[in-house]
Amino acid sequence: MSIKMKLSVLISLIVLTFFILHHMLSEYSMIQGMREQMRHTMKETSMHVAQSFAFYKNQSETDSVPLVEGASGPEHIFDIVKRLNPNIKEITVFDQETYTVPFGTYTYMDSTSDYTFLKEVKSADFELRHMTINDKPYFRSYYTSEQLNDYTISIVYDDERIKQFVVRKWNDTLIYSVVVMVLVLFISYWLVGAMIRPLKDILWKVNEVSSARFHQPIKIKRKDEFGLLALKVNAMSQNLSIYMNKLRRAFEENRRMKEHLESFINHTSDAIHLFDLDGKLIQVNRAFELLFGYEEEEAIGLIYPILPDSHQAEMKHMLSQLLAGKVLPAQETMRVTKSGEMIPVSVTISPIRDSDGTIRAFASISRDMRSRNKMEELLRRSEKLTTVGQLAAGVAHEIRNPLTTLRGFLQLQQETNKLTLAHVSLMLSELDRINLIVGEFLILAKPQATKFITKDVRDVLQDVIAFMNSEALLHDIEFRIAFTEENCRISCEENQLKQVFINLLKNAIEAMPSGGLIHINVSHRREHISITIADEGEGIPDEMIAKIGDPFFTGKETGTGLGIMVSQRIINSHRGTMDIRSQVKVGTTVHVMLPILKEGSESVILEG
Repeated sequence: MSIKMKLSVLISLIVLTFFILHHMLSEYSMIQGMREQMRHTMKETSMHVAQSFAFYKNQSETDSVPLVEGASGPEHIFDIVKRLNPNIKEITVFDQETYTVPFGTYTYMDSTSDYTFLKEVKSADFELRHMTINDKPYFRSYYTSEQLNDYTISIVYDDERIKQFVVRKWNDTLIYSVVVMVLVLFISYWLVGAMIRPLKDILWKVNEVSSARFHQPIKIKRKDEFGLLALKVNAMSQNLSIYMNKLRRAFEENRRMKEHLESFINHTSDAIHLFDLDGKLIQVNRAFELLFGYEEEEAIGLIYPILPDSHQAEMKHMLSQLLAGKVLPAQETMRVTKSGEMIPVSVTISPIRDSDGTIRAFASISRDMRSRNKMEELLRRSEKLTTVGQLAAGVAHEIRNPLTTLRGFLQLQQETNKLTLAHVSLMLSELDRINLIVGEFLILAKPQATKFITKDVRDVLQDVIAFMNSEALLHDIEFRIAFTEENCRISCEENQLKQVFINLLKNAIEAMPSGGLIHINVSHRREHISITIADEGEGIPDEMIAKIGDPFFTGKETGTGLGIMVSQRIINSHRGTMDIRSQVKVGTTVHVMLPILKEGSESVILEG
């Protein structure tokens, strides 16, 4: 049923209820009025009958004629009254002393009740009661007065006709009500249709919006509540259109991103698995299955299935750091496959947070490092072979030049059969050069047993400075020293470290032929000792900085280029770093970092 019909029926029911109440009140008022009117009519009729009866009674007493029934007696009066009022069924005259009926008829008998009312009517002039004789309703009135002396006039009225009149009146009212209700229904249906006509447009717009059609607005023709509602529906439709477009774009973007991520996860060569805070696996990709040998169905639900027992503490430490909010870099470690094989992997673990920022799970990306390790080993071997080839070529080139000089002088002496001392001095100089090259080459090529001992780097530097001080004075150079007072103990091979500092100080002295200052600084940097040697020489051009440390590359006329290379190798063997920075016309600074000795560490012997 439509809302239009519902409202029409509701209005009709309200009107019907009103009519029913009005009819009930009207009927009640009508019945009460009719009863009062009937009582009044009955009383008046009783009074007229009593007056007529009293008149005939007094006349008969005046004429000394006894009061008897006859054509002109009381019975004649009673007949006239009954003809005038068809509702009167019987008129009875009771004697109050003997309760007999001297005049009239007494066919509607109810002697027990009549006698009771006859006694009561003595104190009142009129009484009326309802009675039922042979299942038919009647009214009997009792009237007495002083002029009647000892007589009581009783009249029986037919109640059926009164009821028929009430029923006829009620039927007329019912027909009237039904006609009015039909008219009200049609009128209310028309009025409701006129009132809710804009609601059809609003309902049409709501159906359009529910079908995701937002473009056509409602035409607003009224300024009442329906017009305001239509205006708000248009605004809602426009906003929904904007939001729907945004949602479509967001959904499409999320779909593409989801497909991209799923494609990335499923096609990447790195093994990816997700596990909750208890370590239980909740998702794995195809690369995980291939790397560790687990099928997805059997892996889901397992707790740390690829974590070796020896790495349990390491995993707990990593997870505690992640829960504390730290970001961990990739770490190389070991993992175990389903078959029990230990494989090297690079692991990156990231937290997965919910909308509140609480960590709910972790994502682990494992990269197989076996191929990379093999490639690095091959690369190291290739680099070694390349370095050996470069060294061999450089040594051959550097030795060939003095050998050519030696052969030339020896051939000249053979031809002249003379020994020239100047030639001998030059040949000895070339032999010394060959010996120097071969000695430095052996340092690089021959493994040596290296014994690390605990030394204070300041003491090592002081020994080198004392050794190099005389040479510095010859070149008009002064050492400016700034040593920290903090602990500077390191684990080192003292002679090798001295060789590094001698090479660096010699380079600094040779860079300042006209003299100057060499600044030597030792400071404490957390877990490292910083040694800085800075000169005020000519400096090194930028294009040469990258080549420093290559074998036989040098900017000196008599250098071999092996000194910096040897120094770098020594510093690397001490787990330190050496950085060279230079600026033309300003000077060169060499920065060496060596790890500080931790408490409890002992000296070890390494094969260098």
